[in-house]
Amino acid sequence: MYKIWCNADLGPKALEMLTAGTAGHELRFSEQKTANLGAGSVDPQMEGVDVAFGQPDAEQAMTSASLKWIQITSAGYTRYDRDDFRSALRSRGAVFTNSSTVFAEPCAQHVLAFMLAHARQLPQSMQAQLSENKWNYTPLRTGSRLLQDESVLILGYGAIARRLAELLAPFHLNIIGVRRRIAGDETIPVVTTEAVDDLLPSADHVVNILPASPETDGFISESRLAAMKPGAKFYNIGRGSTVDQPALIASLESGHLGLAYLDVMDPEPLPSNHPLWTTPNCFITPHTAGGHLDEDVSLVRHFLENLARFQAQAELKDRII
Repeated sequence: MYKIWCNADLGPKALEMLTAGTAGHELRFSEQKTANLGAGSVDPQMEGVDVAFGQPDAEQAMTSASLKWIQITSAGYTRYDRDDFRSALRSRGAVFTNSSTVFAEPCAQHVLAFMLAHARQLPQSMQAQLSENKWNYTPLRTGSRLLQDESVLILGYGAIARRLAELLAPFHLNIIGVRRRIAGDETIPVVTTEAVDDLLPSADHVVNILPASPETDGFISESRLAAMKPGAKFYNIGRGSTVDQPALIASLESGHLGLAYLDVMDPEPLPSNHPLWTTPNCFITPHTAGGHLDEDVSLVRHFLENLARFQAQAELKDRII
């Protein structure tokens, strides 16, 4: 029997599933529920537990001698991506997993929706309907295009990029991924970060899935935006901190960058007077790429699958440490 702690903000259906799925174990709930992107606080309920599910306080997780496994309810794990955190868990043989599997499908579909929407001129059609009721037949028809044979550069290769590559396969695009270290299990051609500057000038689409970290802060810089192919399309479902936003705005305003589809910004929520809202050819969704119906149920299902693996001493899905 394991002592399992949870501070995830779950609805009734997900809560019922978690309770049933952990029958036979001791299940403790924090009084302070935390959303997927939130940071949990120190909680006395977590003392002495074996498993944590949600967003535990990083410092408390590091010092909890009994804690054998942590699964967070997000794909991003910036607050835990520290040398001291990794060392603390490894020193006692503890495991850390995220929920990338849960968010790979919705995030990949979100990027595909962005790409198809622009290729088929859907935002322009909607704008004409909402503002002018105008039949813009010629510009919309001639402006529509096919994705075939265009090139896609994906910055950050993980579960989301892997699924995105699968969704894009029927469109016969030329896809290249970028990651820090090539593992050998990639499903598309992948290069290391050092090759990015050589690839940017030829990419029709640049998809940013980079996480927030000191290494990725401002990665999409003024110089890299300038190096992009004139008219290129930029998509960000990684983190807003990875982009030089003033430089992005300037590139869109000058017409060098064809468009930007942004699901993440800095700060969030984006203030109503922020210039990104009114920047030409900039389309914004409010960090909803990973969202889907019964998202919390998917998170619990993923946790319970890993719990069964943990009990069987099998390899866990989405293992980070």
